[in-house]
Amino acid sequence: MTANARNGTPRGVLDATRRHLSPQLALVYGMNGSGAVEMSGEGARIRLSDGRRALDFGSYAVTLLGQRHPAVVEAVRRELDAMPVSSRVLGNRATAALAEALAGWADPGRLTKVWLGLNGCDAVEAALKLARRATGRHRVIAVEGAYHGKSLGALAVTWNARYRAGLEPLLAGVTHIPPDISSIPGAFADGEVAAVLVEPVQGEGGVRPLDPAFLRALSDTAHAHGAFVIADEIQTGLRRCGPRLVSTEAGTAPDAVLLGKALGGGVQPVSAVVATPELYAPLSADPFAHTTTFSGHPLGAAAGVAALAAVEELAPRGERLAEVFGSGLARLAEHHAGLVTQVRGRGLLWGMEFATPAVVGDVLMELGRRGLVVSPCLGRPEVLRLLPPLVATDEDAEEALAVLDAVCAAVPDEFRTPAAEAAPTPRSPTVPHTAQPAASAGPSGAATGGAR
Repeated sequence: MTANARNGTPRGVLDATRRHLSPQLALVYGMNGSGAVEMSGEGARIRLSDGRRALDFGSYAVTLLGQRHPAVVEAVRRELDAMPVSSRVLGNRATAALAEALAGWADPGRLTKVWLGLNGCDAVEAALKLARRATGRHRVIAVEGAYHGKSLGALAVTWNARYRAGLEPLLAGVTHIPPDISSIPGAFADGEVAAVLVEPVQGEGGVRPLDPAFLRALSDTAHAHGAFVIADEIQTGLRRCGPRLVSTEAGTAPDAVLLGKALGGGVQPVSAVVATPELYAPLSADPFAHTTTFSGHPLGAAAGVAALAAVEELAPRGERLAEVFGSGLARLAEHHAGLVTQVRGRGLLWGMEFATPAVVGDVLMELGRRGLVVSPCLGRPEVLRLLPPLVATDEDAEEALAVLDAVCAAVPDEFRTPAAEAAPTPRSPTVPHTAQPAASAGPSGAATGGAR
């Protein structure tokens, strides 16, 4: 085994990636970083091996608190010095503290039960299992355009055909419906439903906010039929989109909320199912019905408690940043109407849709060269996702907008739609049309997996 990667040289890192992970990943990383690799992070910035410092407005929504938030790092360091791994046969104070904090944060008095995992797939799998066990039913309703992860259970409720191909049959009994109220009654007509699973804003699906009226109608119908409502807020929760939870702000009453990504404060992997006692009943009766070795891992639990506190402290900053960045994106889209066909999103979760998927990979790489890291969308290759952290300043937002403007201005005319044909850009969150499965970016598209 060579030591090149451990020595941290860019060539060694990319060579080890090519030989031991994936040649395509090495190619993508090399292009996105112009041959450089990430070395360290602080706040809203990533330092690269060539000395450049890039704004991190990507990281697949993990760095809501930026890189190495001091309060989260300190909480993890204290736990590391105390007890970094649980025995799993004794009670652990860090694990219990996060469960208590989540029960008091999500929907106090209603969502009082917690299951802890490491990533979004963990939470989705646990929630699906709970719904089936608690109801004795097997059918699940999801929404077209949804992304809930790539493990076999989560993949069954994920819409994108690219990731499902060659793996069917998946978990049986899943029905995908368009995000349209008229589609709801028929979905419940073919048998008893255990649960509906829905993202209030589809992140990987192109940053598409779902109509609150649709969310309420889906929730009300599910409850009327004795089904549970599971809100996947792994990307949208924790004030990424403004409120603590988009689903509850929309007027729904979810029986479980799934959290992840930013829950570990950008320092540790951790996810959670925060549920009602009724949905959680199978685990109350048998806590070993669904377990993982690192569920409630003390370092992740410590990070989660600190992250919840930091998110609340920074909430006013997030409101200000959302206003500055959102209005700036609207102006930018108007300026590049032939290239940027739409801007969608809310809070600190935005999507820029381009006239053609062919240009997105080149735009992504050029943004990286100019010091701005963003995330592509797995299910909508024509969309780039912009995820500024709560710790970003107004100046950081303006810098990001200036880089976006310069990169868009440099795109050749053949990638642009004539101005007369360009769709108007909405200034507020939009209700998406039915999302269809889409292929990922081609060879020039530098999309990498945002897997949970």
